[in-house]
Amino acid sequence: MDKDLGAQFEASRPRLQSVAYRILGSLTAAEDAVQETWIRLNSSDAESIDNLAGWLTTVVSRVCLGMLRSRRNDHEELLELDEPALELAGPEAEAVLTDTIGPALLVLLETLAPSERLAFVLHDMFAVPFEDIAPIVARSPAAARQLASRARRRVQGSDEVPSTDRRRQQEVVEAFLAASRLGNFEALITLLDPDAVLRADRAAVLGAAANSDRGAPLLAPQVRGATAVAMALAGRATTAKVALIDGTPGAVWAPGGRPRVVFAFRVIGNRISEIEIVMDPAVVAALPVQVL
Repeated sequence: MDKDLGAQFEASRPRLQSVAYRILGSLTAAEDAVQETWIRLNSSDAESIDNLAGWLTTVVSRVCLGMLRSRRNDHEELLELDEPALELAGPEAEAVLTDTIGPALLVLLETLAPSERLAFVLHDMFAVPFEDIAPIVARSPAAARQLASRARRRVQGSDEVPSTDRRRQQEVVEAFLAASRLGNFEALITLLDPDAVLRADRAAVLGAAANSDRGAPLLAPQVRGATAVAMALAGRATTAKVALIDGTPGAVWAPGGRPRVVFAFRVIGNRISEIEIVMDPAVVAALPVQVL
């Protein structure tokens, strides 16, 4: 491996992680997309790349688009092709929308078709020109602009916005951590959405397996359902502290003040719909974490 190339990639990792997270809405999926981007960089002719940062953004976006499309059925894919063009919102509205990034917006992004979501995220949140977005979504620049415009209108006009009260989200996370420390299974169930999902990255799964001989429970990469999630987490977050993870209330295990494990929560209303456990050192280091 070229050490200089590796250093350049690591310098770009925080931005790539941020782009992938906002496109995919999942830290663990974003980690997979960034890792795939590194694999593609290693197998490419790096010396022929004039703008490495732009190349990496393009590749991670294409990887994310493929991952999004794998979630959708053919009917949903067709929805994005035939809607009439919509005018762009004004710059003030765009700025306000960009500033509201958080769990509410991530939930709404799930309602968009893959190409709409990618065009919206790259342009509105990362200022990528439509000329650069167009080849990623296999459209003309004008069509890419329409995708972002359509996505913006849907997000702004949605009546399905979940609670964005950060203080309330923090209270839900605090209550969940307290119940987990006490092993209060009933309290955990009441705080979880019936269809809650728990995801853990590879490092967290391997770490749990390594500690299983000391009584620590095993951890699956994905667990679904409130009961299964509560069973997986009861007694696990005994020393985690409430923190802002990329501006959203979550939790972190930070011995000596250094974040080692991140627990990202998605709270809708008064219940937790999704929890992600991230332990990969490179990913954790790239995440903005503020212990509260």
